[in-house]
Parts: sequence; C-alpha cells; structure tokens
Amino acid sequence: MDAILERSRELKQALIEFVLDAGGELAESLESYVASKSRSQGNRYDATYEQNLLIDSFMTEGKVGEKTPLDLFIDSTPELSEADRALVRSWRRSFIGLFAVSQLLPDGFELMNWLTTKQYIVKPNDAVTLEEMARFKEGEILLTRIAPVSDDDWMFSGPCRSMGSLGKPKLAVAIGSFKDNHKDALYRDAPDLLEEAWNSVAEYHQEFLDFFGSDEVTLPGYQLNKKINELQELMTKRRLLEAGIDESKSLSEIAEEAGVTEEEMKAAAEEAGAESEAVSQLFDSSKGLTKMVMPKVDLPAELKKAEQVTVFTHPRWGQIFLPTYTQFKTILESEDWQSNPATNKLVRKYLEDPTINVFIWHKLAQLYPTQLEKILQSFLERPDFKIERDLEALLQEHNKPLEPELPEIASVPIHLHELFQEAMAEVNKSKSKGKGKTKEKTARGFK
Repeated sequence: MDAILERSRELKQALIEFVLDAGGELAESLESYVASKSRSQGNRYDATYEQNLLIDSFMTEGKVGEKTPLDLFIDSTPELSEADRALVRSWRRSFIGLFAVSQLLPDGFELMNWLTTKQYIVKPNDAVTLEEMARFKEGEILLTRIAPVSDDDWMFSGPCRSMGSLGKPKLAVAIGSFKDNHKDALYRDAPDLLEEAWNSVAEYHQEFLDFFGSDEVTLPGYQLNKKINELQELMTKRRLLEAGIDESKSLSEIAEEAGVTEEEMKAAAEEAGAESEAVSQLFDSSKGLTKMVMPKVDLPAELKKAEQVTVFTHPRWGQIFLPTYTQFKTILESEDWQSNPATNKLVRKYLEDPTINVFIWHKLAQLYPTQLEKILQSFLERPDFKIERDLEALLQEHNKPLEPELPEIASVPIHLHELFQEAMAEVNKSKSKGKGKTKEKTARGFK
C-alpha cells in the first residue's frame, strides 16, 4: 500500500505540473473554470484553499474540447505503464465531500461522507501531510476531495479544510452551505440517491398538477402557503395509504404494528413538528420503504405577507415562487413601459436574483418575445440585442445555470432530514430558554 501511495503522489505531482505549466487552450480553460467557479470575496472559505481546491477539481471535471485535463495528461505521457494509466484513470471518480472522522488509523482515517453516510479509508500520500493531520480528532468535520488508489483505499486529493467538531445546528448549516456551493457534487458517490432525489422532483410536479390543475398558480401569499400545506398533507396521507398504514387506527395501534412504543412515536412526531409526517418517516425507516424524505415547504414571511405570489412547477426546475411576476407581466403588456420607474428595477432583479432561473426567462421570452427584447435593449443599452441569439449568453453572464440543478423541493436522505429536525429542535429550545431569561425584552418583538 505504501508503494501505491508513493506512486500516487508522484503521478499527482506530474499531473499538477502538466496542468499549471500548460499554455494555449488548456491554460485558457483553467482560467475560465476557476473564474466561473470562484465564490465572491465574502462567501469564500479561504482564497488560497479555494484556488487549490478548484485547480484540483479542474483536473477531473474541467473540459478542453471534449477531453478532461486528466485525459490529456494520459495522452501526453506515453511512458506511463498500464498500471499507472489505470491508477490515473481511476481518479475520474474523485469527488468533494463533507466528511466526519469516524476513526483514527495509524496511516490515515476512516471518514464518513455526511451527504450519503458512505464510509472511506482515506490516507495522506506523503509523510508531511500525515504529520499535519495528526491533530485531527474523531468527530471532526473535513471539507476535502478524495481520490481512489485501490479498490478499498482512497487518498486526500487537493487541500483539506478542518471545520472542527460541530454541534447539530452548526453541522446542519455546514451541510446547507455545501449543498449551495457544490450542487454538482451532491450524492456524487450515491447515484441511487441522486436518481431518487430527481424522481421526487418529478413526482412532486405531478402531484402539484393534480392538485392545482395547472403548472402556474397566482394567489395571495397566505392563501398559497395554506394550499401548499394542504397539498403536502395530501401527499403524506397517500404515502401512508400506499404503505398499507390505516389512518383510522390509533397511534398506539400503529406503534404496536411498527414494533415501537407509543412514546417513541410521539417523541419522533414532536421532533419533526408534524405528527403525520413523523409517522410516515417512522414507517418508511422501519419497513425500508424509502431512503428519502420530502422536505416540508413553508413560505418565508415576506412571501406569506405578499398580496400576490405566482408559483411555477416543473419536473426538473422544481417550484419557483415569485411575488413580482404579475407586476413584470403587466409591464411587458404595457405600451408605456419606458415611463414606468419599476421596469429597470424589475429587470435588474430578475437578472441578479439567483432564485429566478433560466426557466422563468424562457417562459417570459416565449410569451412576450418582442416586448422583452425591446426592454432588454433599453436596459442593457444594446440596441442590437436579440432574444434568440443573445439571451442565453446574457443569463450565463449573470451566473444562471442553463441546466437545472437539484431543487430545494427534492427529497433528502432520512439521516439528513433527521439531522435538520434535531438541529431546529435545539435552536428552538435555545430560543425558548433565551425568552425565559429576558422575558420583558423579547415580549415586544415575539409572541
């Protein structure tokens, strides 16, 4: 194993030098990749760490024409043995994850990928890194990339950032941040979970269509939130029915059939915040019916208070909630849009707001091609702007992915759902204690 790790170190160093010393198309591709993936100054972990992480991921995920830098390296190094080629090719399976240190080993660590609960034996491929990592403790959270070196063992690939030992609320925040910043890496090592998550988006879309009778609905915010809750309750009841669970039975009868105590079921319901949801989770877990749980949709306060909210559903883009869609449509249907002070403000918002995706822009372009083109020509000060030719490039300039990313409505693995519920319970418990200590002060703002 030591020999394979040493050879991995040599090959990895050769690959890094090949990429960094390259010119021409490969250098341009690296520069473009790093620029497009870099986060804003206030949202990055650490500038050096992030740059090294991006360079590492570029080697397996970047593209130069139809090939990755890894492929180009193999093609450009004919002296590599077949074993070396197989080892380098296996690095296509490299991925970034949020790992917990499960066990300390003499020459490495057993890590658990928090997104999928899969376990890995991961070893540094040089003595210096091993010495630097000697301070890691069990339970510590690491953000890093790993790459295979054999059927059973992996190595650290690129930089490793320790986040320390995190309590449930902070761990939930770290996982949420990972999901936001590494959408293309979600469930990378568990394609079955990824497929099930995408299937859940399509299923929710169909349930939405069946319930509302349309893929576009506009209602007052509070009423829409109520309807969405009704839809989710209906979906939960349907799942209970499909699982063969009789809703007419008492909680104690259901608990007895599930092989748990009524107290355990009540505790689970209290933690989850909704009895029916908790019951379905409990049965799903105990009977092995599913590995995923549908997240609860509850509109944020500003949408609940909005006079009108339009929601769209799509089998891949998920659900998009817009309180200004009717206003934007009114502008697009108006002849005097130039004199409306809200026009530029809304165009800017629709371009810069990451929640307003390509799907919405395509819908507007389909409904109002001429008027939208005129408004964009004016806003951009580009009289030659053409919707058909230039819209995609404009949206990419504003960091809008042209292909759907896994939406928030997608089901999540049960272990993540339970973590988020427990984290919320801890936060709410803390808030309750805080209210008790400063009752007079908090009574003014919260009830």
